[in-house]
Amino acid sequence: MNDTKPVRQLGQGYYWQDLEPGQRFKTFRRTVTEADLVGFIGVTGMLEVMFIDSEPLPGGIAGRPVPAALTYTLIEGLLLQTMIQGTGLAMLELTQKIHAPVLVGDRIHAMVEVDNIRPTSKGGRAIVDSTIKVLNQRDELVMTYTARRMLAGRGDAA
Repeated sequence: MNDTKPVRQLGQGYYWQDLEPGQRFKTFRRTVTEADLVGFIGVTGMLEVMFIDSEPLPGGIAGRPVPAALTYTLIEGLLLQTMIQGTGLAMLELTQKIHAPVLVGDRIHAMVEVDNIRPTSKGGRAIVDSTIKVLNQRDELVMTYTARRMLAGRGDAA
């Protein structure tokens, strides 16, 4: 092995200097499972009838709907593992709009677009704004959210 070449960390997220407004990314797809739903409502206490009873409420959503918070956290997990691992310093602001229900068995993924990057006055960090569009297996838009994060710069301790 050649010890003179730098070793790149596998799975390292993007530093803010690696991003630019208009840049777009697509996450992997992930199937939402019954175990995801049961574990999430058990941990959070979201024991809403629509999430714990397999029979839909009169006039309710057919199938096994999952909390929008679960959908959001599954997408954030995909982003953490790929885009912001080791470089994401803080989630500063989040706004969310739900367009359609996500059901157990749906396969979700996200399209991420970098909207703005503003370097901070100290630490070589930057505030990065992005729009995340969550789609199901039919490429139907189910959720949109904007995120304002603080990301590390190259050479920062993340």
